[in-house]
Amino acid sequence: MYILDEKSKTPLHLQLYTALKNDINTNYQAGEKLPSIRKVATLYNLSKTTVESAYSQLYAEGYIESRPKSGYYVSELYFDTFASENPATTSAPSPSHKYDFFPAQLCAEDFPLKTWKRLATKALNESTDFGSYPNGQGELPLREQIATYLMASRGVVCRAEQIVITSGFIDSMRLLASLLKKTHTHFGIEHPGYHIARKVFDAFGYNIDYIDIDDKGVSLQSIEQSKAKILYVTPSHQYPTGVSMPIAHRHKLLELMHQREGLIIEDDYDSELRYTTRPIPALQGLDKYDSVAYLGTFAKSLSPAIRVGYMVLPLWLLARYKESYDAHFAKVSLSTQKTLTLFMAEGHYDRHLRKMRTLNRKKHNLMHDTLKATLGDTMQIVAQGGGLAILIHPTVAFDWEKFKRLAEEAHIKIYLAKERCGGEFEVVRMGFGGLSTVAILEGVKVFAGVWRGAIQT
Repeated sequence: MYILDEKSKTPLHLQLYTALKNDINTNYQAGEKLPSIRKVATLYNLSKTTVESAYSQLYAEGYIESRPKSGYYVSELYFDTFASENPATTSAPSPSHKYDFFPAQLCAEDFPLKTWKRLATKALNESTDFGSYPNGQGELPLREQIATYLMASRGVVCRAEQIVITSGFIDSMRLLASLLKKTHTHFGIEHPGYHIARKVFDAFGYNIDYIDIDDKGVSLQSIEQSKAKILYVTPSHQYPTGVSMPIAHRHKLLELMHQREGLIIEDDYDSELRYTTRPIPALQGLDKYDSVAYLGTFAKSLSPAIRVGYMVLPLWLLARYKESYDAHFAKVSLSTQKTLTLFMAEGHYDRHLRKMRTLNRKKHNLMHDTLKATLGDTMQIVAQGGGLAILIHPTVAFDWEKFKRLAEEAHIKIYLAKERCGGEFEVVRMGFGGLSTVAILEGVKVFAGVWRGAIQT
């Protein structure tokens, strides 16, 4: 029985939500059915609306799932991660650092291991043909699932036939660099920008053109002044500044690159993880010129360890891919591809995304509030509201070299933008995704001491 107090200042639906959540954490098993809304309303003399509100919140956070004509059940995905709220079970930072603010880290406990293992067993059965070569572009059922997801969630216009499965971002960029080498010589990249993208094309001998970033994303004037006919952009959440490219600017960019018969490589970096606003639809979905190659991975939304990425190629580039890569095979194992297919087809991926947004929204808000409380007006938050890190910059005279030295002495791992991204843009990237709530509170407190020690007086 739950204790619900009608005289409490806390609304009844929130009291019920908290009681149900605690009960699920401690007493329920994955897949176990919850009592019906009608039964709970009758048992506790509550209105149906009150109970529906509590269930809806549990559903939104991924604790429970709805089965048509059956009712609500404890979600396997969230059940896998209940222990993650216990600080003792969170992943430990590297031995030399007590707190590691890596800006692209997920908690190991957040991966739905039990579900993944069950689906892996289900995926490989007697119907699997181990005597034939796999599809070079990746398994068709997986590409169909990705196409459906991209069209529904990101507004990408594509068919499964346009998708190529890769082993991650670098594999995608290498394929593009090799495909375009005979006809293109200049590669344009945001500055500051993602150094790995530049390194891949630089290794293939391209001329690198650095494109300035302004408050709308890539500078159109800077593009016009360059010779770039290939342009790499991160329009949803620019790396590292966090700028989101407005719709009007996207249309202008598409028109400009069409005029010079160029190709835009759209890296939809961090598009799944938005906490305060809905993401702007993908640039590719606005493209009427067939001039955008869209890149994505499952590294931030599911796991970087499974090494699954994908490209959506424009039709002319897809034809070139098929001509040039008859012998190319996706580097992702058949087992992983088939397991991921089932994971998406059975709705686990959508539920996992809801869960991850909820978990990381809480961590984001805790990091934000703790930074404001401990650093006050000595720092400015430059970017927030998405991804797995908050970017901060000092508003006072600051000794960056002393800051790095003090951080090492305090066994804190910090990440600065300029070291990796070039340009003059300098911020501290405060990653929260791989930390527990306790580690965020404790780590930021230690970090604040280091920060104050670097302020010049």
